[in-house]
Amino acid sequence: MNINSFITGDQQPLVFLHGWGANMQMMNPHAALLSHDYKCINLDLFGFGKSDEIENYQKFEDYVDALHTFLISKNICDPIFIAHSFGARIAIKYALKYPVKAMILTGAAGIRPPLSLRKKLRIYLHHKGFKMKGSYDYEKASGFLRKVLIDAVNQDLSEEMKKIEVPVLLIWGKNDKETPLWMGKKMHELISQSSLIVFKDGDHFAYYQEYARFCFIVKEFLEGLDL
Repeated sequence: MNINSFITGDQQPLVFLHGWGANMQMMNPHAALLSHDYKCINLDLFGFGKSDEIENYQKFEDYVDALHTFLISKNICDPIFIAHSFGARIAIKYALKYPVKAMILTGAAGIRPPLSLRKKLRIYLHHKGFKMKGSYDYEKASGFLRKVLIDAVNQDLSEEMKKIEVPVLLIWGKNDKETPLWMGKKMHELISQSSLIVFKDGDHFAYYQEYARFCFIVKEFLEGLDL
């Protein structure tokens, strides 16, 4: 399986996991800055960018296992994850199955919001046999990514977050509409060793819009840990 990746720097490995519909280019500025002090592994996640899809995919854990296989092939053990949105789902699931040193999660997905009246109506009509158009992400995705998306959004990781035992830094945009700030605050409550920093002018892509500030905070956070 071809995985499009770029590795630079040395010492403690940082693994970058981009969000849904994106690719490794979103994390390139961060890898460039942090590679002075860390070994940075940036990649297109499976089915995105120039990376292949996972053959015989059955469940979301297969995505996590495929990432682990890739990292082991690059001699990457006990990574630190820097993950955005969908990538944070992967990081959380990974940390519950394989050794991880720490995680920086930004605009992280993983908490399922309460169903709105509109969504309840869509579910009701679906069960009654009416065909409803899916979300933009779903309509645009390949068959493989549609299955991954369904598996991902149907999982609420709240209970899993309570089991995370590594330091976690949460960085959120105050104006995030994709994963609203209340989700970041909830994750902060659920993850015992977590800190939350809010970019007051940021949205779902605050980590990218203010990448230099983001990297400075990440470096300060990591330097304060006994890794």
